[in-house]
Amino acid sequence: MSSVWHAISALGRVLNLKVNCKNLVCLLVFTITVCHSASGMCPTSCICASDIVSCTGKNLSRVPSTLFKHIKRLDLSHNRIGILDHDWMPVLLEKLNTLIVSHNSISSISSGSFSLTPNVKSLDLSSNNLRSLGSPVFQELRVLEVLLLYNNYIAQIDSAAFGGIHKLQKLYLSYNYLTKFPIELYIGKYKLSELVLLDISYNRIQTIPIHYINLVPARHLSGIYLHGNPFYCDCTLYSLLSFWYLRHFSSVEDFKTEYTCALQSNSRGSNTLPLLHDNYLNCSESTINGSFHAFGFIHEAQVGERLIVHCDTKISDAGTYFIWISPDNRFLEPNKTTEHFRVFRNGSLEIDEAQYEDAGLYSCTAINKRRLLNETIEVRINVSNFTMDRSHSHETFNTAFTTLAACVASIILVLLYLYLTPCPCRCKAKRKKKKSNQSNAHPSILTSSAPHELPSDEKKASSGKRVVFLEPVKEPKPGQNGKVRMFPSDNVIAESILKNPRTKSDSDSVNSVFSDTPFMPSS
Repeated sequence: MSSVWHAISALGRVLNLKVNCKNLVCLLVFTITVCHSASGMCPTSCICASDIVSCTGKNLSRVPSTLFKHIKRLDLSHNRIGILDHDWMPVLLEKLNTLIVSHNSISSISSGSFSLTPNVKSLDLSSNNLRSLGSPVFQELRVLEVLLLYNNYIAQIDSAAFGGIHKLQKLYLSYNYLTKFPIELYIGKYKLSELVLLDISYNRIQTIPIHYINLVPARHLSGIYLHGNPFYCDCTLYSLLSFWYLRHFSSVEDFKTEYTCALQSNSRGSNTLPLLHDNYLNCSESTINGSFHAFGFIHEAQVGERLIVHCDTKISDAGTYFIWISPDNRFLEPNKTTEHFRVFRNGSLEIDEAQYEDAGLYSCTAINKRRLLNETIEVRINVSNFTMDRSHSHETFNTAFTTLAACVASIILVLLYLYLTPCPCRCKAKRKKKKSNQSNAHPSILTSSAPHELPSDEKKASSGKRVVFLEPVKEPKPGQNGKVRMFPSDNVIAESILKNPRTKSDSDSVNSVFSDTPFMPSS
């Protein structure tokens, strides 16, 4: 009986072992399947090579669900992906550092779209249908360094669109519809302190906020690409680009001929002018110097004033060494005080109690031995005396004001002489002369009646002037003894004339009514 029981127990153990083996085999198969699907097989529509998966040009509208978790580069370009939302990526890809989704139909990006790809360093969203960027859409990409958004339809970018991606170094926004320079990338709450390249070429930007650009350090300015935009012709913009050209910024040197501008009167911009072509705009020297002053190329100081000038170089890495050269060719180095000059480790030059002889052109050279880079910039320092300059300007103003006042007074006197001179005397004299001429031209006749009363003026002119016309007799009769015989009726007339009292003329002279020359009869 016991032997039977032992036999049954042995059989049970064998059967149980067989069942366990079967379960073990099933579990092994299941584990292999799950692990295989979890680690992912290469999708049938993609090409896989080690840690690279390429699904380009496969007409995909969604991302394949069977992807390797350990992939580092995923190419989904030239497909039909339309929206990036929180579940567009099916699996967590922690090792992914390059994601390419260019040449699709992406029209919008939602917040949280990149939560499953937190370690992406390079993101390519170029050649899509993006029209705007809201806030925030890239905040999960904490280590993103390169972002490509060129060849879209982006016309508006929210100031917080790039918030959270503080390590971004290169941003490509060319061939879009931007009309405003995105100054928020450099100034403000969401500025990108590591951004060294911004390509906004071939957009629709017409003006640049120069007063804000001046606040951006040179290491950021050297990587701003602005060519191909329809700028308005402006001397300040010309000065800015000329300054960049003098500093050998590749963004201007490499694309010099592609910087053009149009006159503001020409709204269509059909005729463009070269913006960097030997001062084609004919800008004045004072305007250019004023812009250079704003760009930090020219610094002003008063006598006895403390001045600090920064070496605004593109090289600002740790380990960079700075050397300044004064106008008299003296070397100014850190930790070496020379008279009233001092150079700090960050490259700034301090001039304590500036003097007239300190004015001139200074050179700052930045040397980075680790990167084998160096750069030299030049800065002009002007030193002046405010009190003396003010007195000179005051004297100049007084002289100009006195001259102007004298000119105004002269003009007033000339106008008074020409238009306000009294004319009654001149008119009266003309009137007297006219009446006198009329009086002299009127023929006098002999009359026995008393003369009419004349006005006093006329009376003075005509009193005492009487003319008697006498006619000599050709054949005197006997008894006349050769004397002049008047007409028979003229005796009374002549007598009345002789009895008429004489008056003096204006010249106090009396004129006789008879001629002093006797009339002699002809023989």
